[in-house]
Amino acid sequence: MMISRFRAPIIAGALIASGVLSGAVAKKPQEPAGDPVDFVNPFIGTTNFGTTNPGAGVPNGLMRVTPFNVMGSDTNRYDKDARWWSTPYDNTNSFFTGFAHGALSGVGCPDLGSLLLTATTGKLDVDYHNYGTAYSDEQAVPGWYSLNLDAYGIKAETTATARTARTRFTFPAGEGNILLNLGEGLTNESGATLRRVSPTEIRGSKLLGTFCYTADQAVFPVYFVMRISRVPSSQGMWKKQRPGAEWEAEWNKDQGKYKLYPGYSKVMSGDDIGVWYSYDGMTAGETVEVSMAISYVSEEGALRNLEAEQPAGTTFDDIRASARRMWNDDLSRISVEGGSLRDKVVFYTGLYHALIHPNILQDVDGAYPVMESDSIAYVPEGHNRYTVFSLWDTYRNLHQLLTLVYPERQTDMINTMLAMYREHGWLPKWELYGRETYTMEGDPSISVIADSYLRGLRGFDTDLAWEAMLRGATAPGAENLMRPDADDYFSLGYVPLREQYDNSVSHALEYYTADYALSRFAAATGRADSTLFAERAAGWHNYFDPELGVLRPRLSDGSFLTPFNPRQGENFEPSPGFHEGNSWNYTFAIPHDVEGMIKAHGGEKEFVKRLQAVFDNGLYDPANEPDIIYPYLFSRIKGEEWRTHRIVGELLDKYFTTAPDGIPGNEDCGTMSAWAIWSMMGMYPDTPGDPAFTLTVPRFDKITVKLDPEIWGKNYLEIKRRNAKAHSGRISHDEMLRRYGK
Repeated sequence: MMISRFRAPIIAGALIASGVLSGAVAKKPQEPAGDPVDFVNPFIGTTNFGTTNPGAGVPNGLMRVTPFNVMGSDTNRYDKDARWWSTPYDNTNSFFTGFAHGALSGVGCPDLGSLLLTATTGKLDVDYHNYGTAYSDEQAVPGWYSLNLDAYGIKAETTATARTARTRFTFPAGEGNILLNLGEGLTNESGATLRRVSPTEIRGSKLLGTFCYTADQAVFPVYFVMRISRVPSSQGMWKKQRPGAEWEAEWNKDQGKYKLYPGYSKVMSGDDIGVWYSYDGMTAGETVEVSMAISYVSEEGALRNLEAEQPAGTTFDDIRASARRMWNDDLSRISVEGGSLRDKVVFYTGLYHALIHPNILQDVDGAYPVMESDSIAYVPEGHNRYTVFSLWDTYRNLHQLLTLVYPERQTDMINTMLAMYREHGWLPKWELYGRETYTMEGDPSISVIADSYLRGLRGFDTDLAWEAMLRGATAPGAENLMRPDADDYFSLGYVPLREQYDNSVSHALEYYTADYALSRFAAATGRADSTLFAERAAGWHNYFDPELGVLRPRLSDGSFLTPFNPRQGENFEPSPGFHEGNSWNYTFAIPHDVEGMIKAHGGEKEFVKRLQAVFDNGLYDPANEPDIIYPYLFSRIKGEEWRTHRIVGELLDKYFTTAPDGIPGNEDCGTMSAWAIWSMMGMYPDTPGDPAFTLTVPRFDKITVKLDPEIWGKNYLEIKRRNAKAHSGRISHDEMLRRYGK
């Protein structure tokens, strides 16, 4: 399916009215022939702060080449230089300043999104405010993206391999230019270096990092090699000069301006530098192709990546076709029958988004940057080293999806986490390209590792895993990078509010969740510590205020915070004790002890009443993680399963659509999409560390999930939609395999 902005998408040759995909009244469309990749709409989630992008990449690839349209123009609705902004692209903007090489998808903080490549015509101008342009005829499918640069009449299209990109510019007659801007991007860091190797090749690096502005030491270089397909008529570099004193202006005409260095072929370094190639006498329809390879190890690594993944004779169309095959193979692990076209587009686009991060990190020779080190190591042959572990988000549902459907990748991800522990002494929290950002709270690797083991994955060292998990769960607070307030947690059973907005309740709830998963892992592996961690996991009672019926911050003397408004924290306003939400978003976020919650609330009737009030009073936040399990909690009470069916269906219809704003908010590296995928399949893994699913009514008549028989003992799952009663209650992972496995 080729999706075009502002125009009707073309699916398998049939015109689909855009109104159909957005819910408007229109003629019934013709459905594609059947390849899952043809149902993906890469523009879903590209506005409404979804922070996805329609750029090109392959599943879990290191390279993602993405249109950059968030700087340089007053016409931008969202601009990185005017506000907090964490994505290289927003669908409501329309001012293109280049293709970014190596971009993040679905994150809430700015980083990467650099090495900006574009083309122009006419007189050379290297100021992106001037060379940026409006664009039209924007199209995207998995692995390919295209648009027309209106100011120049240039068609620009790009595609990718795992570690490289190929961009093709088709020029009108006249003079053409290729520009690579190393000074701009989403990253909070500055500084780059480049050097000319030949008339058609440059190499260099750019510093990235300072994710979320708080990880000020989490910096790292990206190395690159760029080759162009034609020898230029002329070429050179540029560098923006620092502003000087007023008296200097008479002698230094370039101060504060971009200075051109025509023909310069040595090393260039600076905060705002770039390189250009110019072509005289282009005829209409002539093309210039640009190949870009990246590495987080070295320039030599980038060169090896380029030569391995774009060997001589490889065409643009070869790369595009290969990317499509890779996506279709991965998406085909789940096939759906029946259901609406809209639901199929939402489902397969969600699966597409879920397979972007975590992504591989190693070069083609296996080299990767060691965690928090200047050293280089090599992955074992046949395995991958992963990065971009947004674990506060993804431990809740994405890794369970990978465990079931892509277990070979999930196993490599767990082994990556354990390797990070060996290298750095700690499991990852929110890791980014070999650096720990310490973003968000909790000890989330525990939930990922324990849950995967309890569901049946065995391809990792459980003794090492126990050692690694135990460190975060037991180290004193002064030395505990996962749980900095561990001393209070260990001694009091909760984390007291010590500052007005210290997120103390959110911290403790994450520790309870991790300790529950750890207790289950300990029991399953015959360790005596199971009881200790289970008792810790019950500590959430310390925060429960029976008078208000919500979780409420406590002070160090044991008293509740007074005064207290459970709704404070809506719309991301500061909230005492809670991070990115309020008490209502966290009060029922204790899926490992639903029986305890029911008792605390005064019984099943009152529990259901209060939980339902969250939805009735607009207190549920579908775009943030803590409360996304709420709809499934009704099914823990016999006779109330219908509420789960109804609410899940309503949420899917309202918040997950085929429009650019068709994700309820930040995609969070696949977490929002994983919620939709599980929900549309009719089952949800609501408790990390509990290998079970809560059931709901599937959106499709039949769902077939390909399985690894060596791991699961079955070739596939076959789920058929029946009546609501048949899709009610809970089912263990093993029973699910027995009941639906073939």
